[in-house]
Amino acid sequence: MPDVEDQMNDHLLVASFKNEKLKEASFTSLVRKYQERLYWHIRRMVVEHEDTNDILQNVFIKVWRNLGEFREESNLYTWLYRIATNETLTWIDQKKRHTSVSLSGDENIFAEKLTAQKDFDPNKIEWKLQQAIQSLPEKQKLVFNLRYYNEMPYDEMAQLLGTSAGALKASYHHAVKKVEASLLNH
Repeated sequence: MPDVEDQMNDHLLVASFKNEKLKEASFTSLVRKYQERLYWHIRRMVVEHEDTNDILQNVFIKVWRNLGEFREESNLYTWLYRIATNETLTWIDQKKRHTSVSLSGDENIFAEKLTAQKDFDPNKIEWKLQQAIQSLPEKQKLVFNLRYYNEMPYDEMAQLLGTSAGALKASYHHAVKKVEASLLNH
């Protein structure tokens, strides 16, 4: 979660972006500041580096086009994560339609991509954890990743995902139970 100094810096980035002379430099600063966090947020949902980079590029194109209209009703961080999440979910939906594979069934293409990676070792705990996460339904996977890896507070997640903190707590609880069960069964 961004602190007050981060929020002030973000406010300056947004303000300088609206100045034509500073637009490119402020956007470059924004990309440097958030690129890695957004990359891993996306990568945890789609698994492959190439897919992640494609989605991340689309995220930053949308940010470039819309940052001038950003009203700062939420944190810049939250706004960026919302764009990244929506772009990723759109990409996943398109992938489902193109492959006609059910992502909620046993034929999870993202789990298959995970096991197809050259350094995959099913005996290592980090790979077991990733397999367990990939077996979750999309919403639970998203909530789990935001909470577990990003340590995002529920109220911020609620703002990002447009749902209640209570629903997210329940979703995270169910995801944790499924991940624990998966890890115990391996």
